[in-house]
Amino acid sequence: MNEVKEALRNVELNYKRFVQQQFTFIRALEHTREHAHDTLKPVASISQVQMYMDHHCENSTDQRILSMFLNICDNLSKLCYKLETTHPGDSKTNGILERCRLLLSHSNDLSTIRANYPHDVVNHLSCHEARNHYGGVVSLIPVVLDYINEWVAYSEKVLRHKLYNVSGISAISERKATQDVPARAATSQAPPSGHLEAQTSVSNKDNARVQGSKHVQKKNLNDTYYHSGKLKSPWKPPGRHA
Repeated sequence: MNEVKEALRNVELNYKRFVQQQFTFIRALEHTREHAHDTLKPVASISQVQMYMDHHCENSTDQRILSMFLNICDNLSKLCYKLETTHPGDSKTNGILERCRLLLSHSNDLSTIRANYPHDVVNHLSCHEARNHYGGVVSLIPVVLDYINEWVAYSEKVLRHKLYNVSGISAISERKATQDVPARAATSQAPPSGHLEAQTSVSNKDNARVQGSKHVQKKNLNDTYYHSGKLKSPWKPPGRHA
C-alpha cells in the first residue's frame, strides 16, 4: 500500500504542475485543432489529443504540454493496474477501478464529464465556447484522481478493520492463556490420587508400628517391676479403680 500511495503522490505532483499551465494546454489544443480543421467538435477523447500532438503540432511548447497530459493519463492507467494487483479488493474497489479504466480508455467519450468542487479547472476556462469544447478533457485527470483516492481510503479502512479484528482475537487468546496458567500449575503440583492413597497407607502402617512399639515398651516395663518385687501384680497406670 505504501508503494501505491507513493506512486499516487507522484502523479498528483505532476498534475499540479500541469494545472498551473492549463492556459498553455488550451492554447495548444486550439492551435492543433485549427491545423487539423477540427474546430467544430469538442475534444472528446485521449486518442484525439494524441492525434493532434502526433500530426498537427507546429511548436515545441504545444508538443510539450500535450505530451505532459498524455503522460499523466498513461501513469494513471499504470497506477490502476498497480492497485488491482496490490489488493484483491471487493465489489466497491473493483467498481472504482472499472470506472477509472473506462475513463482512461483512449476511445472513451470525455465530452460530458465535469470535475466538480473542490476542482475549479472548468471555471478557469475563459468563455462558453471553451467550456463546451474543453470541459471534458480538463476534467478527466482530476475525476480519475478522485476515484483513486477514494479507492485508497476505502482499502486502508478495510485493512485497519482486519488488523483490529486480528489483534482483538490475539489479545483474547493471550488473556485466556494467562488465566489458564494457575489452573495448569495447580494441576501439575497436585499428586495423583494413587500416590495419595499410597502415602496414606504407609502413614497408617507407620502409626501401627509406633503404637505396637509403645505397647511392647510398656509391657517390658511392667514385667521388670513385677520380677524385681516392687510390684506384686502387673503395673497399671495410676488412676481411680473400682
